Amino acid sequence: MAMSCNGGLVVTFASPTSKVCMNTSISCSSSHLSTPSPNEHSNDSTSNNSTFSYSRASPSERWPRLQIQLAETYPLSQTHFSPTSPQLIHVVKEAELSLESSKSETLEVSDETQEKLGRVSKTRVKKMSKLALKRAKDWRERVKFLTDRILGLEQDQFVADVLDDRKVQMTPTDFCFLVKYVGQENWQRALEVYEWLNLKNWYSPNARMLATILAVLGKANQEILAVEIFTRAEPAVGNTVQVYNAMMGVYARNGRFQKVQELLDLMRKRGCEPDLVSFNTLINARLKAGAMVPDLAIKLLNEVRRSGLRPDIITYNTLISACSRESNLEETMKVFDDMDSHNCQPDLWTYNAMISVYGRCGMAYKAEQLFRDLESKGFFPDAVTYNSLLYAFAREGNVDKVKEICEEMIEMGFGRDEMTYNTIIHMYGKQGQHELGLQLYKDMKLSGRSPDVVTYTVLIDSLGKANKIKEASNLMSEMLDAGVKPTVRTYSALICGYAKAGMAVEAEDTFNCMRKSGIRPDFLAYSVMLDILLRCNEITKAWVLYQEMVRDGFTPDNILYEVMLQALTKENKVEEIKMVVGDMKELCGMNLQTVSSFLVKGECYDLAVQMLRLGISNGEALDDENLLSILSSYSSSGRNKEACELLEFLKEHTEGPSKLITEALVVVLCEACQLDAALKEYSNARESGSFCRSSTMYESLIRCCEENKLLTEASQIFTEMRFCGVEPSECIMKCMIRVYCKMGFPETAHCLINQAEVQGLLLDNSIIYVDVIEAYGKVKLWQKAESVVGNVRQRYMNVDRKIWNALIQAYAASGCYERARAVFNTMMRDGPSPTVDSINGLLEALVVDGRLSEIYVVIEELQDMGFKISKSSILLMLDAFAEAGNLFEVKKIYSGMKAAGYFPTMHLYRIMIRLFCKGKRVRDVEAMVSEMEEAGFKPDLSIWNSMLKLYSGIEDYKRTAQIYQQIIEAGLEPDEDTYNTLIIMYCRDRRPEEGLSLMHEMRKVGLEPKLDTFKSLISAFGKQELLEQAEELFNDLLLKGYKLDRSFYHTMMKIYRNSGNHSKAENLLSMMKKAGVKPTIATMHLLMVSYGSSGQPQQAEKVLANLKEIGLNLTTLPYSSLINAYLQNGDYNVGIQKLMEMKMEGLEVDHRIWTCFIRAASLSQHTSEAIVLLNALRNAGFDLPIRLMTEKSELLFSELESCLDKLEPVEDSAAFNFVNSLVDLLWAFEHRATASWVFQLAVKKNIYRHDVFRVADKDWGADFRKLSAGSALVALTLWLDHMQFDVLVARLGVFLSAKKSINLVLNLKATINEFGMVLRQLLEIHEDKSVDVPQPGAVTLGWRIHKKDASLQGYPESPKSVVLITGTSEYNMVSLNSTLKACLWEMGSPFLPCKTRSGLLVAKAHSLRMWLKDSPFCLDLELKNAPSLPELNSMQLIEGCFIRRGLVPAFKDITERLGLVRPKKFARLALLSDEKREKAIEADIEGGKEKLEKLKSKVGSKRTRVVKKLRKRKFIRRPLSNPN
Repeated sequence: MAMSCNGGLVVTFASPTSKVCMNTSISCSSSHLSTPSPNEHSNDSTSNNSTFSYSRASPSERWPRLQIQLAETYPLSQTHFSPTSPQLIHVVKEAELSLESSKSETLEVSDETQEKLGRVSKTRVKKMSKLALKRAKDWRERVKFLTDRILGLEQDQFVADVLDDRKVQMTPTDFCFLVKYVGQENWQRALEVYEWLNLKNWYSPNARMLATILAVLGKANQEILAVEIFTRAEPAVGNTVQVYNAMMGVYARNGRFQKVQELLDLMRKRGCEPDLVSFNTLINARLKAGAMVPDLAIKLLNEVRRSGLRPDIITYNTLISACSRESNLEETMKVFDDMDSHNCQPDLWTYNAMISVYGRCGMAYKAEQLFRDLESKGFFPDAVTYNSLLYAFAREGNVDKVKEICEEMIEMGFGRDEMTYNTIIHMYGKQGQHELGLQLYKDMKLSGRSPDVVTYTVLIDSLGKANKIKEASNLMSEMLDAGVKPTVRTYSALICGYAKAGMAVEAEDTFNCMRKSGIRPDFLAYSVMLDILLRCNEITKAWVLYQEMVRDGFTPDNILYEVMLQALTKENKVEEIKMVVGDMKELCGMNLQTVSSFLVKGECYDLAVQMLRLGISNGEALDDENLLSILSSYSSSGRNKEACELLEFLKEHTEGPSKLITEALVVVLCEACQLDAALKEYSNARESGSFCRSSTMYESLIRCCEENKLLTEASQIFTEMRFCGVEPSECIMKCMIRVYCKMGFPETAHCLINQAEVQGLLLDNSIIYVDVIEAYGKVKLWQKAESVVGNVRQRYMNVDRKIWNALIQAYAASGCYERARAVFNTMMRDGPSPTVDSINGLLEALVVDGRLSEIYVVIEELQDMGFKISKSSILLMLDAFAEAGNLFEVKKIYSGMKAAGYFPTMHLYRIMIRLFCKGKRVRDVEAMVSEMEEAGFKPDLSIWNSMLKLYSGIEDYKRTAQIYQQIIEAGLEPDEDTYNTLIIMYCRDRRPEEGLSLMHEMRKVGLEPKLDTFKSLISAFGKQELLEQAEELFNDLLLKGYKLDRSFYHTMMKIYRNSGNHSKAENLLSMMKKAGVKPTIATMHLLMVSYGSSGQPQQAEKVLANLKEIGLNLTTLPYSSLINAYLQNGDYNVGIQKLMEMKMEGLEVDHRIWTCFIRAASLSQHTSEAIVLLNALRNAGFDLPIRLMTEKSELLFSELESCLDKLEPVEDSAAFNFVNSLVDLLWAFEHRATASWVFQLAVKKNIYRHDVFRVADKDWGADFRKLSAGSALVALTLWLDHMQFDVLVARLGVFLSAKKSINLVLNLKATINEFGMVLRQLLEIHEDKSVDVPQPGAVTLGWRIHKKDASLQGYPESPKSVVLITGTSEYNMVSLNSTLKACLWEMGSPFLPCKTRSGLLVAKAHSLRMWLKDSPFCLDLELKNAPSLPELNSMQLIEGCFIRRGLVPAFKDITERLGLVRPKKFARLALLSDEKREKAIEADIEGGKEKLEKLKSKVGSKRTRVVKKLRKRKFIRRPLSNPN
C-alpha cells in the first residue's frame, strides 16, 4: 500500500474473464485488482439466476489501443461534477426534455423470442402488453427502483445482476432515463448499463440512448470514451440530430470549437439538418474556445439566422453569459440591443447575466440600478441575482455595501448560500484580510453550509498569494477530510503557492498527487510546474513534463518558452531545442521569424539567425516587432557586429527600401557607439523618407547624443520627431529634459515636464526636478525654480532632500542668502534634515553676494546648531577667498584646516599655488610646492602652468625656462596652456623668433595656439620691426581660414603705421570688409592716426569725409585723430579750424580734443603757439589749461579735482591721458610745482598707481611705465627727494625714540640747506611730545612717523640694488627710457642700463646714497613754478627723447660722437663749454684708440705664450666619449 495522498478514490475494473468488479483505494499511486474466483462463475444457461459476464464493460478491455490508464483517469461513483455552466444546462436540458416527451416504441418480447434465445425464465413478472406498458403511470417508480438498486451495489457486485433479475418491465425510454439518472451519480455504472443493453440484442440502444450516454460521459469529462462510442455507433442510430447535438455538447464542454464545427459540417454532409440546439452548442463551444473578438457575438447570431433559424432566449443568454465571463461590456450591450430589436423577451437569467457583466466591468452602481428596476420589469430577484450584485461590490472591495446586500438578501428570505460565502471570502482574500476570510469560512460551517470546492480553492489561492503556504496546505487537508474533492484549479492554486514560497519539492509532490487522483492538469498547473523544474535546473524532469503537456493539448506561453530555451541552451541540449522549435512551428503556428525571436531571447543566437534568414529566403514578410526584438537582444549581449551583418542580409533580400531595416540600423549603430555613422544613416533616411518614424529610433539617437554631449543635435532630432507627429516616450522626455537643462534652457525643460504630466507620463523622479531647478539657478531665474518646488510640494506630501538642496543652490547662484537660509530653516523644522550640500549652498550664497566677511558668523552659528564643518565647506571658503585674492584669509583657513586634521588634497594645492602665482608670491609658491612634494604629491601640469605664468608675469624668463625643463623631466606632455604661456613669454622678452619656433613645435604635436597667442606674436614682431614675419604670420592665419576679429586688423594697422607703410594700412581696410569684419570708428581712427603720423593729414581728412558720407554717427574720436594729425604736422591754424567745424556740426568738445590740444601745446617751441592752442580750447568752452598756465594754480585745484572726478568713469583712459598731457604741459613751461601737485592728485584718485615708487615699503624701486615724459620727470624728482629724505631721517632716528604719533609736514619749497632747521624742529617736537607744524598754501608731502616706524630706526633699509623700471614702449612718440636716461645722465646719477633686461635702470644702493648726499644736483630737488612763462618751451623732443632744451646740443654732440657713456662722464661733458667739450671728446676718442692698440698688442703676446706652453706639454690621446 502506497502512502495515502488526499483521500482520492480510484476505480479498478475486472479482468477480461471476470464480472464487472470495483474496489476502493485510498492510495494515489496503487490500486487493488479484485479478480473473482472461478467458482463464482456459472455457465448454466438454463438457470434463471445465472450471472451474465461480459468483458466489454471495461473500457480498457474494449479499447486497448486508447491506452487508458483507468486507475489514474476515471474516478468512482463519488466523482464530483463541477457546477455546470448555464449555457450547457440549457442545451442538455432541451435534449433531455425531448427524450422525456417523445413516445418511443417499447421493445416487444414474446415467449417464442425468448425460447429462440434460450433465455426462458419461469420466475419473471407477468408481462404487460405493449399498450398497457405505454399507459402505465409508474415509469418514474420503475426507473427510480432500478436506479436505487444499481447505485446501492457494492463494488464487487454487478449491474447485470439487477438487470437480469427483471423485477420490473422497462421500455427503451425507461432505460434512457435509467442511464441518465445513474450517470448523474456514477458514470461508470451508467456505462455498464449501456454496455449491458448493447449486448442484449433485443435491447439494442437507439438514438435516444446513444445521446443519453454521450451526455453522461460529457458531464464526466470522458471525451475519449464518448468519441469511441459515437464512432462505433451504427449509422442508422447515430445519424440523428439528437446524437450529433449530444456529441457536440461533449466537445463544447472542453471548448473544442473546431471539433464542433466539423460535426456540424458532417451533419449537413450526411443530410441531417442542424437545429437551434446545434447552433447553441456551436456558440457555446466557440465562446469557450478562446477570447471574444469584436463583433463575434453578432456574427454568430447572423450565422444562426442564415441557417433559417431564429435565435431564442437560450442563444442570447449563452452569448451574454460569455461576455460576462470576459467582462466585455461592449459586446454584451450589442447582444442585448440585438435581442431587443428582434423582439426576444429577456428573462431573469438575462438580467442576472447583465448584472454580472456590470459587476465584472467595475460598474457596481449600474448593476444595482438594474437590480432595483427588476420588479418594474416583472421579475423578482432570486439568489443568483443577489449573488451577482454582491459580487459587483465585492469586486470593488466595498465592504459596507456587501454587508448591506447580505442583510437585504436575508430579509428577502434568501439565506447565505455557498456562492455568497465564496464571494465574500474572495473579497477578503484580495484585500489581504485572510483572518476575516478564515473566520467567515468557520462561520459558513457553523451555519450549516458546507464549504464546496470553490470555497476551498478561493481560500487556498488567497493564502498562497499571501505567502501563507502552511495555512493553505492545512486547508487542503481539511478539504479532503470533509470529502470535498479538489479540482484542477484547487491543485493549481496550491502548486502556485508552493512555487511562490520556493518549495519546489512540495509543489512537485502536489502535482504528482493531482495526477494520481485522476485529475488532468490544466495549463496553469503545467506551466507553473514546468517553470519550477526549469528554474531548479531539473532539465530531464522538465522535458518529460513538457512532452506530457504537449500530449494533453497544452503549449507553454511565450515567457515559458523563453525560460525553457534558456535552460536547454545552458545544458547544450541541441536535439531538445530543435524539437521545441518544431513544436513552436507546428503546435503554436509560429512563423520562422517569431521562432527566431524566441531563440534570441533564449540566447540561441546562431539558430535564431538561421531561422530568420530561412524565413526571409522563403518569402516571409519581415515582422517589424520580431526584428526589433532580435536586434535588441543582440544589442544587450554586445553582438553589434552580427546585428549589422543580419541587417545587410535583410537589405539584400528585401525588395525596395525597407523603413524598418533603416531604422534598425540606426538603433544598432547607436548601441555600438558609432554615433557619427548613425547620424549619417538617419540623415540619409530622412532625406529619402525611408523610415517609419518609430519612437525607438529617436530614443536611441537622443540618448546617444546626450551621452556624447551633442546637445544641439539631440534638440534638433527631438524637434524633427515632434514635427513628424511621433509621440515621445517617457524615456525620451526624461532625456530631453536633461538635454535642455544642460543647454541652459530650463524654461523648455519645465514646459516638457508639464506636457508629460498632461499626457499621463509618469516622471516620478526627483532627479528630473533637481536638474530643472539647478538649470534655473545657473541662469539666475530663482523665481521659476521656486515655482517648480511649489508644484512638487502640491503633488507630493514630502519633498526630497535633493530638491531642497537644488533650490538652495539656485538661490546661491544669485547670491540670495536670506532665501537660501529660509529654505535651510524649513528643512530643519519640517525635514528632511540639511546635509553638507545644504551648508555649502548657504556659504556659496554669501560668496556670490560678496559677503565674505559674514562667512565666519554663519560658520559659528552652524557649529552651535551641532553641524560639523566638512572638508568640502572649508575648500569652498578657501576657493572664495582665493578668488577674491585675500592671501591672509586663505593662509588662515589653510592653517585651520590642517589643525582640524583635514589633510590637503591635490585640488587644494592647486588652489593655493594658483592663488600665490596670481599674487606673484614667489617664495610662497616655492614653499607650497616643497610641502606638496613632502606630502607625496607630485605637481601636475596645471600647477606647472600656473608657475610658468607666474615667472613669465614677473619677467623672470630664466626661471620660466627651468620650469619648462622640469615639466619635460617629469614626463608630462605640455598642453596648450604650456605652449601659449611660453610663446607669450618669448614675445614679452622681445624674442618672437623663438616663440614662432615653439609654435611650430606645438603644431607638430597636434596642438593649436590660441588666437591671443597669434596676436602676441604679431605684435612682438611689429615691436621688433620685423614686418615681414608679422605679415607672413597674419596672412597664414587668413589662408588657414581663421576667423580673425577686429583686434588683429587693428594690430596690423598699428604695425604698418609705425613702419610707415600707410598704403598697406589702407589696403587692410578693404581686407577687413572682404572678411566680413565691419570697420568701426576705432578702425578709422587707427587709419587716420597712421596718416597723421606719416605727415599726411589731408588723407586723414578724406577718411573723415568718407565716414560722413556713409552716414555713421560720428563721435569726437575721428575728429581728434584728424586734429591731432594737423597739430603734429605743425598746422595749428588748420587744427583750430577743424575744431570749429566740429562744434558747428553739433559735437561737444570732450576729453579727446582737450588732450590733443594740450599735448600739442606741450610740444610747441614758442610759448605764444601754446597760448594760441590753449585759447582755442578756451573758446571751445574749456579754459582750465590756460588758467593753470596764467593764473595762480592754488586757486584752481578744486576745479581740477572736480574735472578729474568727471573723467574717471569715462572709457578710453580719459583721465589718465588728460593728466599725462597736462603734466607734460606744466613741466615744459616750468610750472613744475603745479605739475607735482597734479601728479600727486592723480595718485590719490587712482589715476596713477600708488606704487609708482615704494620707498616706504622697504623697497626703493620705482615703476614709471605708461607715464608720459613730463609725469615721469615729476615722479623721478619726487622719488629722489623721498630717498634723500629717508637717508637723512634714518640718521636722525638713532637719536629719537617717539612714544606717540608725530605729524611732520615738510615744505617742498624748503631746500636742503634748511634741513638743519627741520632737524631742530624734530628735536623740539620730541621734547613737546606732539606738535603739528602746518604749512598752509604750500605743496607738501605728509609723513606720519610712529613710535615703531622703521624710518626712525634707520629703515627702510635699501636693497643692494635699486631698480627703476622705465619700459621699452613709446608714449605719443616719446621714449620714456631715453628721456629718463638723459635726465639721470645729466645729473651724473649711478643708474646704468640693466645688462640682462631692457627697460630697466639699476643703481647700487651705496653709490645711490652717496650720490644723493654729495651730488650738487641733489642739493635742491624742490619743484617750483617759474615767476613767469618763458618765451620758449623748456623741453624739446629729439629722436623720441624729451629733454631740456639747453641740453640738446651737448646731448647730440656726445651721443653722436661717443655713443653711450657712463652718467658721470656724460654729466661732466655736458657741463663743459662747447670748446672744452670738443677738446675733451677728441681726447677721449684718441685715448680710446690708443687703448685699443695696446689691447691688440697685449692679446698677441698672450697668444704666443700660450702656444709655447702647449708645445712643452705632453700630448695624451683621450678616448672619445660616447655621444649617447
